[in-house]
Amino acid sequence: MTSRKPKRATRRTVAVKASTLIRSKAIPGLKGKGLLRLGRESKLELRDRLSMPRPLFGRVVNVSERTIAKVESETDTAEKLKRPYNEVYRLLEALDDVVEVNSLGNWFQEPNDAFDGLKPIEVIERGEIDRLWNMVYELRSGMPG
Repeated sequence: MTSRKPKRATRRTVAVKASTLIRSKAIPGLKGKGLLRLGRESKLELRDRLSMPRPLFGRVVNVSERTIAKVESETDTAEKLKRPYNEVYRLLEALDDVVEVNSLGNWFQEPNDAFDGLKPIEVIERGEIDRLWNMVYELRSGMPG
């Protein structure tokens, strides 16, 4: 009976395994994990959680698609992004207690009677994110809206 040595991993198999791993890199000043990396692609954690393309996510955090792309490619700091990103991140954490998180990306884009038929993304664009916070408060407390 001969004993066989285990096969050594080739560079290719190691590269394939490494490319399927999701890694994160903190960005100073941003809540959460910062950048998520899957192979060569980098995406802001919050954009990934909301499953939003850059243009739509830019509307939610009130920055340009270009700014998001620069932060995700690590060619720019997140200075312009910090305040609105952290506000929406906190909102998402609060909504996590009362709403199915996987549905939030779509929720931001659907007209809502609680906001006079506006989409939550439109409420944010109008500078009225406090209306979303009021909704979170009402949902948590069980108060009728």
